[in-house]
Amino acid sequence: MSVLNGPGNTIMNSSRQSQMVQETLLLVDDNPTNLQVLYQTLEGRGYKLLLAKNGEDALNIVAKVHPALILLDIMMPGMDGYEICRRIKNNPELSDSVVIFLSALDDVEDKVKGFSVGGVDYVSKPFQAEEVIVRVETHIKIRQLEQTLARKNRQLEEDNAIILESMGEGLLGVDKEGLITFVNPAGEQITGWSEADMTGKNFHDLLMHTDQNGYRFPREENKLLLTLQDKQVRHSDNDIFQTRDGLAIPVEFTVTAIEGETDVSSACVVFKDISQRKVHEQALNNALKTVKELKEKLQAENIYLQEEIRSEQNYGEIIGQSEALKKTMEEARQVAVTDTTVLINGESGTGKEFMARAIHQFSSRKDRPLIKVNCGAIAESLVESELFGHVKGAFTSAVSDRTGHFELADKGTIFLDEIGELSLDVQVKLLRVLQEQEIQRVGSGEVIEVDVRIIAATNRDLKQMVDEGRFRMDLFYRLNVFPLTVPTLRERKSDIPLLLSKFLNRLSSKLGKPLKAVSEVSMELLMDYDWPGNIRELQNVLERSAILARSEVVEVDDALVPVIRNKLIISSDNADGGARFKTLAENEKEYIISVLEKLHWVIGGKKGAAEVLDIPSSTLRSKMKKLGIERPE
Repeated sequence: MSVLNGPGNTIMNSSRQSQMVQETLLLVDDNPTNLQVLYQTLEGRGYKLLLAKNGEDALNIVAKVHPALILLDIMMPGMDGYEICRRIKNNPELSDSVVIFLSALDDVEDKVKGFSVGGVDYVSKPFQAEEVIVRVETHIKIRQLEQTLARKNRQLEEDNAIILESMGEGLLGVDKEGLITFVNPAGEQITGWSEADMTGKNFHDLLMHTDQNGYRFPREENKLLLTLQDKQVRHSDNDIFQTRDGLAIPVEFTVTAIEGETDVSSACVVFKDISQRKVHEQALNNALKTVKELKEKLQAENIYLQEEIRSEQNYGEIIGQSEALKKTMEEARQVAVTDTTVLINGESGTGKEFMARAIHQFSSRKDRPLIKVNCGAIAESLVESELFGHVKGAFTSAVSDRTGHFELADKGTIFLDEIGELSLDVQVKLLRVLQEQEIQRVGSGEVIEVDVRIIAATNRDLKQMVDEGRFRMDLFYRLNVFPLTVPTLRERKSDIPLLLSKFLNRLSSKLGKPLKAVSEVSMELLMDYDWPGNIRELQNVLERSAILARSEVVEVDDALVPVIRNKLIISSDNADGGARFKTLAENEKEYIISVLEKLHWVIGGKKGAAEVLDIPSSTLRSKMKKLGIERPE
């Protein structure tokens, strides 16, 4: 058996950790590198970490130590992760250990099998440190809450037994007119009335109330009067009696008819004060609500993280040594360590999203999620629900509660891309979040406090939109606390060779082709082009060329990078008969028209111009209007 507390069989121990109760985590993987990465990811977070390299070692450790949570690899020689989990869950003394599976397998069948043997979650390999930390912390919290609930349930049962033994039950008699005929000492103690005071009084008028405010219980619903009519035994644990001192107390009572010689002559009411039970029940309900909310939030975070992991990034990291990029990165590092709101400006395809990721990674919030929201890709009717969440029944399709992106980003960062696409109504609500750090789900009056750092991005001129009345001035100034401009590719052409090297490495793996470089002629062509679509356009051009490449040296078709026809126009209007350069707007207009013509002027949808240009259809229509592009009749 191999029991390790860390790399090199060293025991993790510090003065801080020795003074607090630590949850024990068991990391199981037959790959030493994976164990090392997991250990480094979770080290220093207040856990006691144990390692095992196979199933037999893992089961021996679990039997002796009983860890709170197990990160368990599935594919291992000998005993696989499924069998290990099954054996643990079949042991009643160990079954409360939480199991999260680790595997490169990503089929639905594999996940279903993991859940069927007792696993509660699933992390795909290669895993991200952020994802592992979030899931471990959340499941540890849920386990602790469930243990607390179990203790409270046991305490509630003990408290109820003590109350029943010490207080006893009240008993009173009522005649067929509803008048009280007697009450026992326990009943006197509960109600505060003496038997002399209660005898001859109407039971309904004296005791029955509907709530804590003293409103009378509807006579037609009084269980005692109904029992006097139909002889049926009735029970209630949701009614209120009012004491002599005017206090409203919750009671549990049973009404039983007593028959005379010919008819019902009276009824008896057995009752007891259940105030303490109601207090405990409310506490339990609150705790259960907290657990439910935590599980819902975990589920939402898991879905979001899976989408993030599987989504293909436009480019994997910020690459370059140009002065323009260095200046921007230095500004990003300086603002990252604060909680200041950042507005990232830049043309489409320059890498605004990855700049936001860099700021998040440099910040103190890096261990919490960075939640990305593309404001231009959400239907206007659903933007508010996506951002702030909704409650069941808030609108027709709201069949359950939904956690919004701002709740998911609590203690982390939210990246609002294409912020200029938000409607004025949503802008007002976003302004409130910035000012008050609180949100309300759609359809709910409950205020939820959030601690979120906001990074916004746009390729539009928000100041001009403010002047035109299409963007709120107060929101603009709230967002524009620290403006950051990502340089265009034409401003940092010296970075093109570095970018090409990175993209070729990725394409070589993706396409299964040995791609080493681009030809000298192609490099000159790429360096001479102005790249209106920036890095995104460079990546797309290179990928199309790589697919067609017949050797490890990629040739770029000059039709994909129309430098010659875009560089010069001979103008007979010039006085010297010379040449003039086209403007950037002219180049962009001509390029958009060429794409539209090839696609028969289809703008949106699959294989539409917007998809080819890699921009939202709303942005393309806006550009067409600005550049005066109209479909010919």
